[in-house]
Amino acid sequence: MPSNRQLLIIEDEAGAARALEKFFQQKGFAVHAAASGEEGLDSFRARTADAVLLDFKLPGMDGEQVFLKMKEMQPLVPVIIMTAFGEIDRAVRLLKAGAFHYITKPFELDVLLHLVEEATGKSALARENVRLQEKLQGRYSFANFIYRSEIMAETVNLAMRVADSEATVLIGGESGTGKEVLANIIHYASPRKNGPFVKVNLAALPATLIEAELFGHERGAFTGAEKSRAGRFEEADGGTIFLDEIGDLPLETQIKLLRVIQEREIVRLGANKPIAIDIRLISATHRDLAAEVRRHAFREDLFFRINIITIPMPPLRQRREDIPFLAGHFLKKFSDREKKPLRTLDRKALNSLVRHDFPGNVRELENIIERAVILARQEVIGEEDLPLLSGRGGPAVDLAAADLPLPEKVREFERALIRAALEKNRYVGTKAAKALGISESTLRYKMESLGIKPS
Repeated sequence: MPSNRQLLIIEDEAGAARALEKFFQQKGFAVHAAASGEEGLDSFRARTADAVLLDFKLPGMDGEQVFLKMKEMQPLVPVIIMTAFGEIDRAVRLLKAGAFHYITKPFELDVLLHLVEEATGKSALARENVRLQEKLQGRYSFANFIYRSEIMAETVNLAMRVADSEATVLIGGESGTGKEVLANIIHYASPRKNGPFVKVNLAALPATLIEAELFGHERGAFTGAEKSRAGRFEEADGGTIFLDEIGDLPLETQIKLLRVIQEREIVRLGANKPIAIDIRLISATHRDLAAEVRRHAFREDLFFRINIITIPMPPLRQRREDIPFLAGHFLKKFSDREKKPLRTLDRKALNSLVRHDFPGNVRELENIIERAVILARQEVIGEEDLPLLSGRGGPAVDLAAADLPLPEKVREFERALIRAALEKNRYVGTKAAKALGISESTLRYKMESLGIKPS
């Protein structure tokens, strides 16, 4: 058993306190004991506890007062109330106020051990969630957004002003421009940053499953619904939901989404009772939704609801001055990942990148740099190390002429074809596989073997 689990015992009866302290020390806990509420709070302030055993009857401050103070200081630390049989009503009241559990005296030590084990496990999970939230908030911050161009500065300034509000946001732009990254940054810069951030790629969902995925379902709502399941809107309660490629949403589902936005409640498939939700909506699309409205492929009333604030993400060819800085970021990222000395670009390679039109935008640039870091034999990457660089304004380097062994040329050619098909079909596996003339399972296998990550 790990010995770093910290248990605080607040018990005024000396014999009981010694017995509990000895028992939990034998079970691998680092135990701190206090004989009063005031002493217990001092210990609680001084060190991080993974769980607290709190006697209800204490001299001075009683257990209820101590518990409420603890919840103010560190609400995530689980507290187990030890109480006499006649105090159960008060203990239940503390459960409703956030206590982890209560146990009546006299109790079996093994039963108490089980509760403490469960409580410390919950505490560890809560701390890990906080750590991950802080990491994500650091990663997805405006300070880490890489740009130098004026057009991107305008986009970021608009996003910064919007982030602190509850406004519904629509992010527009071509595939690969970073719409999802911007949505992450807006969420983690908002008052909802400690709530969930739920992402749904609508283009990747079969039309028959979209409603169940978004709104959830009750058991038996359709064939295969063996148990009830919460939808993505319920999962996002208290936070933000990001609907990527909202322009691909079927018309019949658009009606239901409009109702959710207006009423702030959902109804699961197969149910009649509405469930209230508290969410912020961020959407993204590569389509011109105004044109989709004109051709009756997208509902006008829904368009106005999601279009309160529109943030356009410019394509990379309109922000060429950002390319050297983005390339430098990806060079460091993949050099670190591959545990290689930091790669750099020579002048010709950098000029080729800046001249390239990047139909796949930032995602295409990232793929090119990743490949170069993995395959380049020198620390300085030259133009010859960028055989996938092609298109208007950029050099078209023939893989056949590249200085690579035949198997590697074949792999690179296959990798380029698959990536092109994925980009063209917005990373929808079924469509990309059909375009390539292979099954979706074969596509998944090839993507894994070639190191191509799904978008």
